[in-house]
Amino acid sequence: MKKKVLTVLAAAVPLAAAVVYLPTASAEPRASATPSPAGCVAPSVKAPAGTAVESVTAARQAGGTIQGTGVLGGSVTGVPAFCQVTVVLTHPGDGDHAKVQTWLPLTGWNGRFQGLGGSAYLAGDNGVGLGTAVKGGYAATTTDAGVGDALDTSWALNAKGQVDTALLKNFASRSQHEAAVVGKQVVDGVFGKQASYSYFTGCSTGGRQGYMEAQRYPGDFDGILADAPAVNWDEFEVATLWPQVVMNNEKTYPTDCEFNAFTDAAVKACDPLDGAKDGLVNDASRCDFDPRKLIGTKVVCKGETLTITAADANVVRKIWDGPRTTSGEKLWAGVPIGASLPALAGLNPPDADGNVTGAPFPVPQAWVQLWLKQDPSFDVSTITYSQFTQLFKQSEAEYDKVIGTDDPDLSSFRASGGKLLTWQGQADQYIPADGTVQYRDQVVRQTRGGAQKVDDFYRVFLAPNTAHCGLNGLDGSTDGLAALTSWVEHGKAPRTLPATLINASGQAVSRDLCAYPEVSVYKGHGDTAAASSFRCVLPHRH
Repeated sequence: MKKKVLTVLAAAVPLAAAVVYLPTASAEPRASATPSPAGCVAPSVKAPAGTAVESVTAARQAGGTIQGTGVLGGSVTGVPAFCQVTVVLTHPGDGDHAKVQTWLPLTGWNGRFQGLGGSAYLAGDNGVGLGTAVKGGYAATTTDAGVGDALDTSWALNAKGQVDTALLKNFASRSQHEAAVVGKQVVDGVFGKQASYSYFTGCSTGGRQGYMEAQRYPGDFDGILADAPAVNWDEFEVATLWPQVVMNNEKTYPTDCEFNAFTDAAVKACDPLDGAKDGLVNDASRCDFDPRKLIGTKVVCKGETLTITAADANVVRKIWDGPRTTSGEKLWAGVPIGASLPALAGLNPPDADGNVTGAPFPVPQAWVQLWLKQDPSFDVSTITYSQFTQLFKQSEAEYDKVIGTDDPDLSSFRASGGKLLTWQGQADQYIPADGTVQYRDQVVRQTRGGAQKVDDFYRVFLAPNTAHCGLNGLDGSTDGLAALTSWVEHGKAPRTLPATLINASGQAVSRDLCAYPEVSVYKGHGDTAAASSFRCVLPHRH
């Protein structure tokens, strides 16, 4: 599979391509210019309910090139001068210190406010998203929730070795809401007027935060762009360890080359299902490729010829199928067919004796070690199939209400006039799109009037052959924010979402992503690289 892979972190921690989110700022400009602030002076800030303000500072920044902080890094150029207001909040009695940053362009404010979400265990933006928003004319806010960087989980346990419930609550829900409250006050205090519209953007953890806002704080934002959302956190976070559990229990560790051979074969077999061989699987749910077809196939890997075995095929079958109990009960979705298998089924280099061990993805590894076992030294490679089920059930029981972010009652968000737009790659290697689709289906069942009424305020678009958060420019592109602002400000609901996708051959093709549950099918004529050659239809299962 010819995919672009961005590695900003160390090679052993391929997280950046998964979670760094660079929200586009190309939403249509406001018709009338907004006056610039008289100066960059710290405004008066009223503490959100349940908090106290520890400090408020303001500093004029020259802009230019903004370098992203922490392990995610990244950069954005051409950022105009801005006023940086920093507010530090605490929840009395909790001993926390949550920093809320608001960046306000000194000229060219478009009258809009944008809240930005985080990545992995990073609660907010690392500067690149803020800079991108300011460059697009937005006043933008983010919070660190008083926790750490994307892979920093030092805050998980308190001095007694127990879960720090206050910081978890910050990360899960309340800090993002408090940032919205503070950020809007800062905008009003610096510009002398409130924002005309408020938006939230985020992917992965940021996507989950967007959904949490819609569920618990429906009045915070007029529009929410929440992509590849990490909803169902308590379930999928454990489920993403499943590939490692399978390899360890089956004592079989296919190489990256062998894993990729299975993925390539599946994509090739399922590609024509939409009527065209275009290097895209437009309805991944119909792809039922049997990995046993590759048994005996030769694969050349780093100059060595390997033969795919029945044991290899069994591992892939279990990973694609997803977590099950020992009695066969389905727990969660597996890695989607077409997604990178090595992302979660990573391996350590062979030791001196040639023995290979698994290299678990650090995000779910930390969740199990710290929040479930409360033991940083717990060895996840020892997890048996039955123990996996126990951990999965424990995570559901203890954390669903805290961070599950799966409440399908969006009636208050709908009543507020809010709009929720989501795109997600069908080849998402970290968060299966099945979880997002399942949530959307639950909202439909919960809402009087069904899918038609839900479409009035909540739409999901699935992108074929696209990795986690890929349409932010890592693996194709789309302008979800422009679609969202048009929907919020002009009532133009997006029936499709124009996108550039990268097919299995590495070729860029144009597609109009269909609003779920519709899928894209070939019209039978025309260039297969052009969106105009495809149309959206309901799949057979509907």
